[in-house]
Amino acid sequence: MWEFRDQVAIAGIGYTELIRRNPRSLAELTVEATDRALADAGLTRAEIDGLATTPAMPVYGGEKGNQDGVDVMTPGHLAGALGIRDRVTWLGNTAPMVTHAAIDAVNALVAGACTHVMLYRALHMPVGRYSNYTATYAGGKDQFFAPYGFSMPAGWAATVARRYLDLAGASRDALADFVVDNRDNAQHNPHAYFRGKTLSRDEYLGARMIADPITLFDCDLPVDGAVAIVLTRTERARGLRNPPALITGYATSNHVGPTGAPMTLESILDGAARTGERLWDTTGIGRDEIDNAQLYDGFSIFAFTWLEGLGFVGRGEAPEFIGTGRARRTGSLPLNTGGGCLAEGRLHGMTQLTEAAYQVTDRAGERQVPGASRSVVTVSNGLAGSVAFVISRDG
Repeated sequence: MWEFRDQVAIAGIGYTELIRRNPRSLAELTVEATDRALADAGLTRAEIDGLATTPAMPVYGGEKGNQDGVDVMTPGHLAGALGIRDRVTWLGNTAPMVTHAAIDAVNALVAGACTHVMLYRALHMPVGRYSNYTATYAGGKDQFFAPYGFSMPAGWAATVARRYLDLAGASRDALADFVVDNRDNAQHNPHAYFRGKTLSRDEYLGARMIADPITLFDCDLPVDGAVAIVLTRTERARGLRNPPALITGYATSNHVGPTGAPMTLESILDGAARTGERLWDTTGIGRDEIDNAQLYDGFSIFAFTWLEGLGFVGRGEAPEFIGTGRARRTGSLPLNTGGGCLAEGRLHGMTQLTEAAYQVTDRAGERQVPGASRSVVTVSNGLAGSVAFVISRDG
């Protein structure tokens, strides 16, 4: 069991509006989110001495951002924008996902490198499609992928989804069960982009195909905006404005599949299973103690593979579990209660972390799971670079 179990907590959360195109600068949005997180925690800028993020632009084919404060936001730039450059004693600028920066922040806090860390993710989507392949020549693996349109995550996820549905004896109706329920959850989340925009089953099934069987509504939603979280030692958090959401433990994946394909169903399930085993060992928590799950849904199929990989259901059983309502807010394991990446917006795992924190502190409003005490959070797809957390109620 992890030596520092429950010794670091989420103490404050701040959101900007999440919209498709924002005329405001990324620097302005990030400052707004951090100030809202500070106000939520009851802290001031001067009390922040740690900053952490993954600033990289999520672009696969077009121009990647490199203008600090405009289309990326590094911790050093944020320190200057907040006027706390002389106060900051630790900076975390971590790849590949912002949740790795969260792990670094947790470790920095227990090591005494800082007192209060602002973990944030700021995203700005450039004009155009971020998965376009614009290079004239394709080298390395791309020479085998790009000529066939296999250079974007939607294409990779589509091969996983097709194989999963075939092996499970399921159809796109199974994906519809999840996506429609997920959109319903977003109607109770004031931060969700799709709040006020419901989705019917017929609308889902008739949606534009991106890469069979992945449609537009199976893909997470790129947004402009920023989200920030205050992390601090639990004993400090108990004296702040909100009940603390405790970080009981985490696990990372280093699983790489045996083929050259970016992802395969078997590799994703194996990686999720190994990550789950480490998570349960590290936290000392059993699956039966988890009462809500915030599982990464950059593509809808990942919710199915995480459910099975973590052992909440057997192989091929996720469609029935979701289809019979057991993943709804009133079910046995409420799933993505705030709408996840598909309906809140593409925040690279921050939506899963914040929703878990809201749930275990009774701050989820209309979507609150009664008595929620432990949430599992997963980010990415189970392969190397993926992360899982258990977030718990204090006491």
